[in-house]
Amino acid sequence: MNQIKIGKFIAECRKRKSLTQIQLAEKLNITDKAVSKWERGMAMPDSSIMLELCDILDITVNELLSGEKISMENNDRKNEQLLVDISKELEQKNKIIWNSMWIIMGVSITALIAGILIAAFLIPEGIWQLVAILGICVIFLIPCFYALKLEVSIGAYKCKNCGHEIVPTYLEALNAMHMGTTRYLKCPECHKRTWCKKVIKK
Repeated sequence: MNQIKIGKFIAECRKRKSLTQIQLAEKLNITDKAVSKWERGMAMPDSSIMLELCDILDITVNELLSGEKISMENNDRKNEQLLVDISKELEQKNKIIWNSMWIIMGVSITALIAGILIAAFLIPEGIWQLVAILGICVIFLIPCFYALKLEVSIGAYKCKNCGHEIVPTYLEALNAMHMGTTRYLKCPECHKRTWCKKVIKK
């Protein structure tokens, strides 16, 4: 989706309806700064107000997301292209989240090892060395929990038994045994527990 094109289209439709940015914002119960951001291509309308915005501007959601008026004969083709574009955007965002998760884990493990080595060599043996090492381990867990949240937020886990794609809750994923991104989960389809491999595409 081209945000600049969509923004210009929103501005054109607003002006065609003889509305100022402030008037449009009041109808949607938002700030005129939000409308300004849309029209400059800096942000997209939130999905919760998209239908209302389309009603006010007398356009379809498809036209809004395409950034242009669509004739009936071109509608199906535009719908297909829009779905492809949305799918590509989702795939790209998923890749960014996935890579971020691995970066967080890599940096955290490196910091953990470095912290333990520093504590082992620079702090004299005794209670304070033990406290320092335990503190470093606890701090290490914080990014791990966040990395798991990122992992669960995209894709699914594929059941080894029936191939069903499972989307567990955060707590289910946290409590499941795991090896890397493969987790031991109960499948809601075949009701068996198996090692379910993470798949990005859902």
